[in-house]
Amino acid sequence: MKVTGVLPLFLPFYRRLWPGRLAGISMALLKATALEAAILAGHLLLYPTGFTQERRSPALTAAEGTARLPVPSGPPVVLLHGFIDNRSVFVLLRRSLAQHGGQRVESLNYSPLTCDVRAAAELLGRHIEEICERTGSPRVDIVGHSLGGLIARYYVQCLGGDLRVRTLVTLGTPHAGTRVVPLADAHPIVRQMRPGSSVIEELARPAPGCRTRFVSFWSDLDSIMDPVETARLEHPDLDTLNVQVSGIGHLALPVHPAVAAGIREALDAAHPGDALAGGLTVA
Repeated sequence: MKVTGVLPLFLPFYRRLWPGRLAGISMALLKATALEAAILAGHLLLYPTGFTQERRSPALTAAEGTARLPVPSGPPVVLLHGFIDNRSVFVLLRRSLAQHGGQRVESLNYSPLTCDVRAAAELLGRHIEEICERTGSPRVDIVGHSLGGLIARYYVQCLGGDLRVRTLVTLGTPHAGTRVVPLADAHPIVRQMRPGSSVIEELARPAPGCRTRFVSFWSDLDSIMDPVETARLEHPDLDTLNVQVSGIGHLALPVHPAVAAGIREALDAAHPGDALAGGLTVA
């Protein structure tokens, strides 16, 4: 996620829509823009709370002769934030997953100074190995927002992470690269998110036998994805489901309750139902 000011965030909306398409969806655009601004303001307030890594609680074991509490049926869920962000972006999603799904939910902070998707993917791999050892679960699910989804996908496809990751859910992730904000190319990790970068080309290579299931949420009003369809995951060797979200922007994807419900459905079901496959309209 890019927290670089309100104006650069919303300019791509108007560049793509003016003048031909503006009349038809101007009200939806205004609503989405207002929501993005409100979410950005709220997240800036919460941002300092996510600087540190969260505390890791050990798996609980029942004492001899005592009743065991019900164990969540699903694997642990790992939340991975986007560019120049931290785990505070998942405050609402984390609560939704914990309340409705009952899964153990953990998050990983990687440094805003991270300059390489590959290095971040290696860090993610070590983190997941630690979670599996601590919880006794052989696999995890991952929800990645924006760059976080790209890091998780690299771990799954290129570092053998499909052995550990059952389902990878991505939210507004530039699977084919994004052309937004050209001036940001001074940052190496932004260059890796461009179409045709070495990382994007690596992810386009064959991946036969990949065990992970992918669910990609993409929004028709995502100002960070240029074009918006780049957040769709298209790969002949991967088990993928692309879910179109209508009416909200990039920052709302990890926050909106309708998206959270779709994520829960994607994680709960071995094969998401027709309602999820048909997309989400939240405007």
